[in-house]
Amino acid sequence: MSFYEELNKYDRQSIQQYLDPSLPQISKSLAKSTLNEFDFLALLSPKAASSLETMAQTAYSLSLQNFGRNILLYTPLYLADYCVNQCLYCGFNTTNHRKRRKLTLDEVRAEAEVIAQTGLKHLLILTGESRQHSSVPYIRDCIKILKEYFSSISIEIYPLETSEYAELIANGVDGLTIYQEVYCESTYLELHPAGPKRDYHYRLATPERAGNAGIRTMNIGALLGLTDWRMEAFYTGLHAQYLQKRFPATELSVSFPRMRPHSGSYEPSSPVSDRELVQILLAFRLFLPRVGITISTRESASFRDHLLKLGVTKMSAGSSTVVGGHLETNPENSGQFEIADQRSVAEIQTAIIAQGYKPIFKDWHQLGGF
Repeated sequence: MSFYEELNKYDRQSIQQYLDPSLPQISKSLAKSTLNEFDFLALLSPKAASSLETMAQTAYSLSLQNFGRNILLYTPLYLADYCVNQCLYCGFNTTNHRKRRKLTLDEVRAEAEVIAQTGLKHLLILTGESRQHSSVPYIRDCIKILKEYFSSISIEIYPLETSEYAELIANGVDGLTIYQEVYCESTYLELHPAGPKRDYHYRLATPERAGNAGIRTMNIGALLGLTDWRMEAFYTGLHAQYLQKRFPATELSVSFPRMRPHSGSYEPSSPVSDRELVQILLAFRLFLPRVGITISTRESASFRDHLLKLGVTKMSAGSSTVVGGHLETNPENSGQFEIADQRSVAEIQTAIIAQGYKPIFKDWHQLGGF
């Protein structure tokens, strides 16, 4: 059964009853050692907001049990910002009038050298979704350079075919980040009026194609703020559970990014508060205790510090959403969105240690690689 078929088993209207549980039902879910999807829904419900302290204690215990006090650090590297999609919420929207660029291979090496000086060994490379400007051969050539500096290279690019993922894996890629953005299909089509990204089904099946190619790690998520956050968090959890069962050897994590200011006029229709984001993280940790949780620099420094003990396992550091942003102090082009946590890698490292946790710069070594 595909995940789309799995997803359609949970009609939005028919499961609303599970978002209005009684307090005893919430207590029963909290007492379970293994939660099912309906327990997960109960913990995402409005009434469960009164149980956040209990949820936090359990999430803290489960995180220590499964991940210890380790926080893996990584940074993004934008290779290009050319895009052919018209995603209404994104600064890279092809209709936005902006200066765009793509790094040359020499610039890729220069960026790598600057990032490597911070001690980071895990890198996430990103492009806009344009096969013309960021072809698979171009990305492959960039990877060949980057693997000289980094032990782990993940990609966040346009969806590929299984054979293309296999090619990049053979050249040094070990991780995939792919956001469905919106799991509600009707909302997805509204927000993606034109471009290849409009194909909801092709994007939804992307993690499976990468999994079939043998990718080592996957990170999925929904962009919070585009529609009802409870349903989107629930569907993200279902997707993670599905992938965990289908690819048990793959290291799986999720992100819950919130909308950030960007070049464009789109305003989120369903903003998510700090307290609501905490509820999502806690409910998720209790539902899937062995799946990682990533928090990026979209969130503020103080908020990220407070989230450490609530189940987070991976954080970005020293981030820039600008092409060439690690090397250029005043880049001409703008980023995909605004960064909230502007701290350096060293400052984030210090903050993690102050919370009693251990920042991890490298947890993977590819044979024949760095």
